[in-house]
Amino acid sequence: MTEIEFYKQLADETRLRCLMLILAEDELCVCELTHALDLSQPKISRHLANLRQAGVLKDRRDGQWIHYCLHENLPAWAHNVLTATAEGLAQTSLYAQDRNKLKSMTGRPGSVCATTVSG
Repeated sequence: MTEIEFYKQLADETRLRCLMLILAEDELCVCELTHALDLSQPKISRHLANLRQAGVLKDRRDGQWIHYCLHENLPAWAHNVLTATAEGLAQTSLYAQDRNKLKSMTGRPGSVCATTVSG
C-alpha cells in the first residue's frame, strides 16, 4: 500500500467512520457497523472490501459473522495517522454519535482479532 492509496481510503466519509469505530473497538462485525452508521449492509461491505484490498483492514469469518480489524501489516506511520485522526475527531458530534449508537446495540457478536496491531 502506498501513502497515496492510504490517504485515498481515508478521503471517503463512510470508510473513515468505519475505521474510527474499528480503531476504537479493535474489531467489529459488519452488522455492528451497519447499526452504528445507519447504512445498508451492501454499502458498508463495499467500503470494507476497499479497505481490505488496500491492506488497511483484514477480515475473519466466525460462522455467519465477518469481523474486521486493522491489518497487522499496517505500517506504523499509517497506524499513527489513524490514532491522531481518532483523537482529533473524538469529540465531534458525528463520531460521538457513531460510538454511542454502537454502544446501544443489543446482541452484539463481540470478539477480537487474534492478531493485534503493533505500532
